[in-house]
Amino acid sequence: MTTAEDLIAAADAHSAHTYHPLPVVVATAEGAWVTDVAGRRYLDLLAGYSALNFGHGNRRLVRAAERQLARVTLTSRAFHHDRFAAFCTELAELCGMEMVLPVNSGAEAVESAVKTARKWGYRVKGVPAEMAKVVVAGGNFHGRTTTVISFSTDPQARADFGPYTPGFEIVPYGDLTAMRRALTENTVAVLLEPIQGESGVIVPPAGYLAGVRELTRERNVLFVADEIQSGLGRTGRTFACEHEDVVPDVYVLGKALGGGILPVSAVVSSAEVLGVFRPGEHGSTFGGNPLACAVALEVIAMLRTGEYQARAAELGERLHRRLRGLLGTGAVTAVRGRGLWAGVDVAPRAGTARQVSERLVERGVLVKDAHGPTVRISPPLVVTEEDLDWGLDRLAAVLDGA
Repeated sequence: MTTAEDLIAAADAHSAHTYHPLPVVVATAEGAWVTDVAGRRYLDLLAGYSALNFGHGNRRLVRAAERQLARVTLTSRAFHHDRFAAFCTELAELCGMEMVLPVNSGAEAVESAVKTARKWGYRVKGVPAEMAKVVVAGGNFHGRTTTVISFSTDPQARADFGPYTPGFEIVPYGDLTAMRRALTENTVAVLLEPIQGESGVIVPPAGYLAGVRELTRERNVLFVADEIQSGLGRTGRTFACEHEDVVPDVYVLGKALGGGILPVSAVVSSAEVLGVFRPGEHGSTFGGNPLACAVALEVIAMLRTGEYQARAAELGERLHRRLRGLLGTGAVTAVRGRGLWAGVDVAPRAGTARQVSERLVERGVLVKDAHGPTVRISPPLVVTEEDLDWGLDRLAAVLDGA
């Protein structure tokens, strides 16, 4: 079982069909490039949906993991370990917050944030028991757990998984008027992606995040920012909220926090908010484990230099300039995004976004379709100008031949 075809067939036969991968079987990877089992190289312009912000096999992160692997990898939270305090302290400082709730996957972090907001609502705000409400935006993607899909507007994510968790209200993304109407005395939180990734890299109207921040402050409601994909350098700032000088009450982080090595996520907030928990009310066996903390501490140190944020901003200008140049070709109907993150809507004559992605595979470039006609582009922040141009040249050629 060594050929790509054999491996794909075996995967299809023995794994649940929850994904529809492009026909590439990666064997090795370095930086912004991956190599398949046949030795063919591909430029990775997806970066694990932002989990690989620092590239494949980043030596600094790998060394941090290797050092920790030789010491201790797991204690559970039954005991302290010598990397935990530094991780919580430094991540809180990076966010300008006070406390950290460490977990594993992004969806687990969102679930934890919802639980945090509800408990804060009952313990601090004084919402009557069982009446807490969280307001979310249409088109959201916060994960695929039962509670999270309960407030999804994607039929594919919701169908046949009910009954659904109550306590959520959905309003249109970018609509401050609808947001204002939705907030009541029982609203405990507004949960938003500063940029909606899965919906096609949707950037909200200017002033929207600042408006939500003002509304939530006025109504004594927590503003919870899901920065799992948008945060940690992707948009040219440490957090996408910074583009509107907004500091939420709660950050939800994941993906890049694990350096592309292992799942690391966290809820980060003030002592007033995260201080509502008592022992036994929430937990995670692997959350904040020594290996996770060691890698995440290195990620935090890398972000503190500002190098990666500046690189995403500079190369992002190049990316968006090139993509805007495709708008007059008739093959592209819209381009959106911020920093090294873009959604490209392809015209029907160019085929579906999936078909464009498949044609790019043939030319040695990896991207992925989002919902609808959108091709999503999110290179590792370590991609070079030359490699980025090489990949965009092939995107232009694919669209030109449509």
